[in-house]
Amino acid sequence: MYEQLSTYILSKVNVTDAQLSIVLSHFKPLKTVRNQLLLAEGEVAKNIFFVGSGCVRVYFLDENGQEATRYLAFENNFVSGLMSFIGQQPSHEFIQAVLPGQLLAISRNDFYYLLDTIPGWEKFYRHYLENAYVVNTGRLMSFITQSAGERYQQLLHKSPHIVQRLPNKLVASYLNISQETLSRLKSKRP
Repeated sequence: MYEQLSTYILSKVNVTDAQLSIVLSHFKPLKTVRNQLLLAEGEVAKNIFFVGSGCVRVYFLDENGQEATRYLAFENNFVSGLMSFIGQQPSHEFIQAVLPGQLLAISRNDFYYLLDTIPGWEKFYRHYLENAYVVNTGRLMSFITQSAGERYQQLLHKSPHIVQRLPNKLVASYLNISQETLSRLKSKRP
């Protein structure tokens, strides 16, 4: 798993072998089980997770108490409740391992220590924040400008693994549609 993380980091920034070793030394392995909560609403996010295997989702409860999935992180992706992690305020979101997996966790203290000591880590963080902004803005725009069918087709085109690996309930939550609508969309597919 550390090799996966090394490859991922080096694909984004240039750091020396010594700097990479320091970065990796701050990540701790975490084995997860299906549906394990890594952060609950009301808690303060203390970690960022790198997904070595499995799937982690970020979700919140809407005004009707229904789960709304904001983000899904599969292998070779980072995930955190960024608003809580950055601001150290109670989270409005949950983070859940929806599939059994292997993660690497870095604490907020260690993460910020690396920002102060490893020049390339600041560039890595900027990349992470920019990507999070682009992903979240794109999802928000899709909810406003696309029909349920268009969102489903886009998901099949860009991220078919989500539909293939997760139950319909989670796919529907991610698309912000009902399970019945998802079933209809799936049945129409050629």
